[in-house]
Amino acid sequence: MPTVTRFPVTPPEHPVLIVVLDGWIDAGFGAATAVAAILAEMKTETFAKFAVDDLIDQRARRPRLRIDDGLRAGITWPELQVLVGKDRMGSGVALLLGPEPDYRWRSFTADVLAIARELGARLVVSLGAFPSATPHTRPVKLVATASDPELGRRVGVVRGSIEVPAGIGEVIGEACAGAGIPSVGLWAQVPHYVAAMPFAPAALALVEGLCDISGLVTGTDDLHRSAEEARAQVDELIAQSPDHEAMVQQMEDQFDAGGGMVPDFEGELPTGDEIAAELSRFLRGESA
Repeated sequence: MPTVTRFPVTPPEHPVLIVVLDGWIDAGFGAATAVAAILAEMKTETFAKFAVDDLIDQRARRPRLRIDDGLRAGITWPELQVLVGKDRMGSGVALLLGPEPDYRWRSFTADVLAIARELGARLVVSLGAFPSATPHTRPVKLVATASDPELGRRVGVVRGSIEVPAGIGEVIGEACAGAGIPSVGLWAQVPHYVAAMPFAPAALALVEGLCDISGLVTGTDDLHRSAEEARAQVDELIAQSPDHEAMVQQMEDQFDAGGGMVPDFEGELPTGDEIAAELSRFLRGESA
């Protein structure tokens, strides 16, 4: 059985390949929400599907069973696929979506590279988000992991050297860059106290960053509204606690000073986990 099945569709010329695979860091569901907004903007067709039985641990990522009145009504299996479409201006878009593989990363990456070459992809962009000691009251910043300095400068980078566990998006980006296809990872910095719940400002920053670096055009009105609502909800919670307000104020001072480091708090202020727990209860309508 082939590891990849192609479908008889005519792809757009020289698309931007967007990589969003579940299973790695996505604080505030930034990348998942961003790709949902992109998909809502365009009609797509399936260009290729991967044989997930060879790639996914299905005990760790079980298929979903639908039950209607006690009767099995179908099982939904995870899918790894490449969709193709066009943005508002007719520019080509390809999206690699699904769960991050559990096995055979090298062969999977080689298959993705072959698809990128087949499509004539002009740029590969992976999306993600990570928790950071930043306040929700300030714009979400992006940082890049790029194949060349110019791409990195257009977004912003973390200076210095560091080794971190790699997601499959970065592995694909490295392979594509080695084959002459420019690649960049866009990472949204999400306030750590909202990292476990949807935070639309992160998705908005990712979509705007993607459009800026790739030239794609997509609507963001719905994301702007969702971002305003998300910030208002967090504002309402923070306003109920002087300790929370003090913590956010110190984060704002640190952010405005341009340091970007974890603030050195004085006294017994709440941790991000404590705020996150209270925020979860607040959004569920529960009392503390």
